[in-house]
Amino acid sequence: MTNRNLIALAFLVQVVIPGTTSQARAQAKEASYPAMAPLNQYLMPDEKSEIALARSAAPASISDGAEVMVLGRTGYRTAVKGTNGFLCIVERSWGAATDHPEFWNPKIRGPICFNPPSARTFMPIYIMKTELVLAGKSKAEIVQATASALDKKELPVLEPGAMCYMMSKGQYLSDQGMSWHPHLMFFVPGEAAKSWGADMAGSPVLAADDPEERATIMMVPVGTWSDGTVAPPMAH
Repeated sequence: MTNRNLIALAFLVQVVIPGTTSQARAQAKEASYPAMAPLNQYLMPDEKSEIALARSAAPASISDGAEVMVLGRTGYRTAVKGTNGFLCIVERSWGAATDHPEFWNPKIRGPICFNPPSARTFMPIYIMKTELVLAGKSKAEIVQATASALDKKELPVLEPGAMCYMMSKGQYLSDQGMSWHPHLMFFVPGEAAKSWGADMAGSPVLAADDPEERATIMMVPVGTWSDGTVAPPMAH
């Protein structure tokens, strides 16, 4: 199993649980989503439920003071103003890399809470992708526009210390992984896996190169959900 199968590029986790059978992987491939579904399928039924799901990404001591944004027909908007610099949202499927087979999966719900550095410098990429998606752009156009914005420095340079929480019991990260496991993600410019000791025997840090966002995503599974209850043990 490759790191690319273990971590979805961008924000969502493309989870392929260790030990997954070849039949299950084949089913996942067959269940790919070739085009965007009607927008209604990506929207949540009401703002209150989306706010609650977004906040569940991190412990209440963090998320209670965070800004919360919700998705509407014209993009994300601030539903709750924050006080601590954190930003919580529910990401949709296009948070993943454009070659992800579930890039258009309308069931994806990825509660995520960005710390201040990532809210300022990594979240804007996802917001831009959302605007492009809602404008009807193709995957190729999304990649081209993102690369151009990075080249022209229209998107901010990734700040040191950028990370996020993904500890929600309610997360739906893929048709196969679903809620998978609570984890933290760290965003590092360039290729940085070796300097973190990622993917080494016994290391809790997993890493994947993220060429579309020009960063390495480090993922660290944790033992509890955001509400403090114990999560299932990681499979090895």
